[in-house]
Amino acid sequence: MDLARIGATPKGGNCRLALTEEDRQGRDLVSGWLRDAGLEIRVDQLGNIFARRPGRNNTLPPVVTGSHIDTQPTGGRFDGNYGVLAGLEVMRVLDEQNITTDAPLEVVIWTNEEGSRFVPVMMGSGAFAGMFSTESALAARDHDGISVADSLARIGYDGDMPVGGRQLGAYFEAHIEQGPVLEQEGLPVGVVTGSLGLSWFDVVVTGQEAHAGPTPMEYRRDALQTACALVGDILTLARPHAPHGRVTCGEFRVFPNSRNVIPGRVNFSVDLRHLEPAVLTQMEQRLQELCEKHGGQTGIEVQLIEVQRIPPTPFAQELVERVRTCTQALGIPHRDMVTGAGHDAVYISRIAPTAMIFVPCVDGISHNECEDAKPEDLEAGANVLLHAMLHTAGISPVTDTL
Repeated sequence: MDLARIGATPKGGNCRLALTEEDRQGRDLVSGWLRDAGLEIRVDQLGNIFARRPGRNNTLPPVVTGSHIDTQPTGGRFDGNYGVLAGLEVMRVLDEQNITTDAPLEVVIWTNEEGSRFVPVMMGSGAFAGMFSTESALAARDHDGISVADSLARIGYDGDMPVGGRQLGAYFEAHIEQGPVLEQEGLPVGVVTGSLGLSWFDVVVTGQEAHAGPTPMEYRRDALQTACALVGDILTLARPHAPHGRVTCGEFRVFPNSRNVIPGRVNFSVDLRHLEPAVLTQMEQRLQELCEKHGGQTGIEVQLIEVQRIPPTPFAQELVERVRTCTQALGIPHRDMVTGAGHDAVYISRIAPTAMIFVPCVDGISHNECEDAKPEDLEAGANVLLHAMLHTAGISPVTDTL
C-alpha cells in the first residue's frame, strides 16, 4: 500500500508508466527497502535492478525472484508489484531467522514489463535473456519520440552493468492470477506449468480525409468505417479455439481525429494468444486473410505489421514440481494452471529453470484500478515462494511458520 501511493489514481489504482518520474520514485522506494534488508543493489544498462543476498558459496549461480513495478495507465496495486515485494518479504524473513542459503539469492525489478509506454513488452527481461539486443531496446521510443536511453538517464537508472550474460540458478515469479479461476474455485495458490503463446500486430487502415459535410456517404473513403468492420471480424478469431484462444484489439489511434473530418487513417493493435503453436499459427493466418479481404475495397488499404512474437512456453518441470511439493507440504489448496498473460518469467525461462506461483485476485480483474487481492492469499503465495527458494538454494524448508 505504501508503494501504491506513488502514481495513485482517483479510483484506487496506479499509473506508474515505465521510466517516468513516478517510476523513479517507485524504484527509489523499493530499492531503499531492499538496502534496508541488507541486500547489495546493482543496476544494468537497461535499468534492471538486482538486489543480492550472499550465500555460503557465492560462486554458485543465484536463485532469483522478482517481477516489475511499472504499471498500465489505469493499472492496479498488485500486478508485478506483488512479485517484487514478496521477494523482499522472503529476504526479510531469512534475515530475521538468521538463515543463510548455500547459493546467493537475488530480487530483481525488471524494466518496462508492461509495454504501455515502450515496445517491446517485457523489455528488461527480454534483453537480459538475449531475445533482442540492448541497443535496440535503448533506441525504442514512446509516442512522444522520447527514447528509453534518454528516459533512463533522466531518472538516474542508466546503470553500467552489462545486460545479461550471466547464469541464473533458478527463477521464481509470484504473481496475481489476473484471471478468475482461482477465486472461482476457492483456491489460494496456482502452480503455473507454462504460458500461452503471444503474437502482437499493428494494423494500419488508410483511406482519405475529407470534409464531413459536403462529402456524400457513397463517395467516402472512410478508414474508420473499414476499421470497425475489420475489428468486428477479428474479434471472432478465438471462438473456434476455446478454451485457450484469445484475441484483443486494445489500442486505437484515429487520424486526424477531428469532429468534422472523415478519418483518413486508423491504427490499431491486435493481440493473439493460444497454448498450441499450430493453433496460434492458424489464428495468424486468419488475421492475414481478414486484412486482405477488407483491404480489397476500392480506395482503402490495410497493412498488417508484426510487432512481437512469443511462442508458447512450458516452465521447468523440476521447479514446477518443487512449487507443487512446497504447496502440499504447507497444506495449501492449489491447482495446476497455465498463464494467459505474458510475464518476465516467460523470457527468463529461455535461459534458466523457471516457475511461477499464482494467487487469486478479486473478481479475476487486473490491468484495472480496482485490482485487489486478499492478504491471506498474498501470504500463502509468499510462503510457497519462500520454501521453494530455500529448497532450491540449498536448504530444505524449515517450518511451515516461516
